[in-house]
Amino acid sequence: MNPNPLIDVLEANRLLRSPNEVALFEQTLEKLAQNPDPTDLPNLHLILDDASEQPEVMFSLVHFLESFEVLEQVHVFIQVMPELVKRAVEWTTILYSRMMNDEIARLMFEEEVRSMKDQKQDEIHQLLLLISEKSSSEQRTKVA
Repeated sequence: MNPNPLIDVLEANRLLRSPNEVALFEQTLEKLAQNPDPTDLPNLHLILDDASEQPEVMFSLVHFLESFEVLEQVHVFIQVMPELVKRAVEWTTILYSRMMNDEIARLMFEEEVRSMKDQKQDEIHQLLLLISEKSSSEQRTKVA
């Protein structure tokens, strides 16, 4: 259970399979946005799920994540990446791509990874390779 009960509501409704789940998800995200707390960022990232049936609604969570200070976003994204990629490789790819397309976020990401111990750097590079391969594979599948 998360320290913030609103995160639990998002988690319970993250698959967005029904109008009720969508409404609960959107209302809860709106409540969280009224008083954003950076300590919620790790748990918020882990709400992302590739099995969600309403990606346009899930994008509202992406926008909320991006409303936090850039350094916090980047730091937490790198921190949760190993766990996030297990359930949400597509969302991990989207977040990473969005960071790489923002000069400040890209520089912060690169600096943060460079400052890590070699073993952690290797882990992040392996995850980036995985999401790159997965993304390329999905693009080939869509074209075929």
